[in-house]
Amino acid sequence: MSSRPRCLLAAALLAALSPLPAVAQDAPSRVVVGMTLEPPHLDPTAGAAAAIDEVTYANIFEGLTRIDETGTVQPALAESWDVSDDGLVYTFHLHDGVTFHDGTAFDADDVVFSLDRARAEDSVNAQKGYFEPIAEVTALSPTEVEVRLSGPDGLFLFHLGQGDAAMVAPESAETNGTNPIGTGPFRFVDRVEGDRVMLERYPDYWGGADAVALDEAEFRFMSDPSAQIAAMLAGDIDAFPNIGAPESLPIFEDSDRLSVVVGTTEGETIMAMNNRRPPFDDVRVRRAVAHAIDRQELIDGAMFGYGTPIGSHFAPHNPAYVDLTGESAYDPELARSLLAEAGYPDGFEVSLALPPPSYARRGGEVIQAQLARVGITVNLVTMEWGQWLEQVFRGYDYDMSIVSHTEPMDIAIYARGPDDYYFGYDSAAFNAIIAELNATVDPDARNALLGDAQRQLAEDRPVAFLFQLPKLGVFANGLTGFWANSPIQANDLTGVAWE
Repeated sequence: MSSRPRCLLAAALLAALSPLPAVAQDAPSRVVVGMTLEPPHLDPTAGAAAAIDEVTYANIFEGLTRIDETGTVQPALAESWDVSDDGLVYTFHLHDGVTFHDGTAFDADDVVFSLDRARAEDSVNAQKGYFEPIAEVTALSPTEVEVRLSGPDGLFLFHLGQGDAAMVAPESAETNGTNPIGTGPFRFVDRVEGDRVMLERYPDYWGGADAVALDEAEFRFMSDPSAQIAAMLAGDIDAFPNIGAPESLPIFEDSDRLSVVVGTTEGETIMAMNNRRPPFDDVRVRRAVAHAIDRQELIDGAMFGYGTPIGSHFAPHNPAYVDLTGESAYDPELARSLLAEAGYPDGFEVSLALPPPSYARRGGEVIQAQLARVGITVNLVTMEWGQWLEQVFRGYDYDMSIVSHTEPMDIAIYARGPDDYYFGYDSAAFNAIIAELNATVDPDARNALLGDAQRQLAEDRPVAFLFQLPKLGVFANGLTGFWANSPIQANDLTGVAWE
């Protein structure tokens, strides 16, 4: 590793010694939230970037259900629901008197529109699979909606609580990317691209005038770790719920006006390998790459020791987790043997696409050095978030790439097939497991199938499973209500307040 982390620490310490301006307690009805990534747009129903939900979830947009900090499904725009004995019919009872931020009424017809739009053939929803079980959506009255499924879906209510299932209006759906209009307690004010998004309290919120404590909120974007450190120490940012500078935590812990909270996330950090193209269409090569990576060295180098090694695409804190890290344990000799067996005794040369987060940029440098030990030459290609989404995620034009998948319970993405997802993974065995899982409601049976799915991925190694991303939050003292953990990708401001 280079001396860059030490340079960052030195700069931060110098900043800490400088006079500090007044902090946000002077304006207790306003909060400034820092984020590493800027959302490409603000429509959660039309994009995969976690940053979209981190700005809009529960703040601007709401769904029929919502997920709380514990990962539990709670009522939202639907105040209650009934489920038929066969699990195929859900009847949702909506709150009355709900309006969108442009003043138009929200009712059952908007639910029909939103769900039909999400599951339509031409849908651009990043999680279109959430809605595939839906056979029909019917408005029974302005405040009652019936949803019929084609088969039981044990995660249906959980999926309805994701940002991808946000309720939108036909009058504004097509422009939500630039002018988001939802039903939440905050409405959109302005966006300065490359810098910030500003929100304000929606005075006609259906939950009541006192539903939230804040009058204004500003999301400010800064991808550079040194800038994040300086902004927190200077008091320019009140909260950084997912700070991208883990080396800074000791500095913040020593501050008498900042607090550090270390939690967990659903973020499986992986190094994708494009299974469509050589050499990664050969499972022996993918296994060789996995065995050439020392995960603890990677965590120490990229995350300063914060993070948990993983051996499949599943969060270690989940009850269904199976520890499969031994299946891809660091073994450079085995890696070289597998490469020779696959016809690459002298290794090969590939590119590694790196989006902006520091775990990717720093992690790429560590992996570049590790793979060089087994003869693989890695060329690092840094990308901005929009470029990564266009070229890697949507265009499938890459060799390898590091990214954290922060969507909860998203192991089924590996069943989307080579034509519908950027991994290019295609496994009839894995698809059969997921098909059975989707039709299973019993919790114990679901956990057993989730274990089978994890084991299949560990065997096929479509990607290199690296580590579970921690949630490293830094907050101004006196600021309460931010989530310590991230069961979903969100910066929910509904409970945030200054003491």
